[in-house]
Amino acid sequence: MRTRVRVRGWRWRRNPLRRRCDVVEAWTVLVVAVLLLVVAPLVGVAAGLHIQDRDAATAAARRAARHRVSATVSGDPPAVRVERGHLHRAEVRWTEPGRGTRTAWTRVPAGARTGDTVAVWVDSRGRVAAAPPSGTEVLQHAVTIGVGAAVCAGGVVFLGHAVARRIALRHRLAEWERAWAHTGPRWTQPRA
Repeated sequence: MRTRVRVRGWRWRRNPLRRRCDVVEAWTVLVVAVLLLVVAPLVGVAAGLHIQDRDAATAAARRAARHRVSATVSGDPPAVRVERGHLHRAEVRWTEPGRGTRTAWTRVPAGARTGDTVAVWVDSRGRVAAAPPSGTEVLQHAVTIGVGAAVCAGGVVFLGHAVARRIALRHRLAEWERAWAHTGPRWTQPRA
């Protein structure tokens, strides 16, 4: 029975069998580990924070430019199969001070019937607008972008590592070829 012994850190120690490409590969592995464990998460955090700041500012600007009104569903929503509270479109009516009664088509919660009161967001011109994103939506978007950026950064690191290993392998094979060209004739010469 043979026992295999795995020696850790052999590329770092002084050893007559250690080649230059072994040292380069060891440093490459160390750099890749630091990039994956430190830099990739920092890239994700930075991207997420940037997106959160941008989206929070956009949401605040939308909240400032729009206001919420209570509207009454005036038209029958289409008779569609509704699952888990999805929204559908219906005609709504609301009254704005100084502007009179207005009507528009907008999304209403599933199950809303004629006469039900729903919340509608309206812009400064009195047109129905989408609700500004909530803090939860902003956070979810920031986390998604942050995780995506970290994964992409990790992918770039892995791709760079694969390229570096490929180059190191080519150099290692070239070194072996040169060493064999030097040593091979002594081994293959006929002895007299």
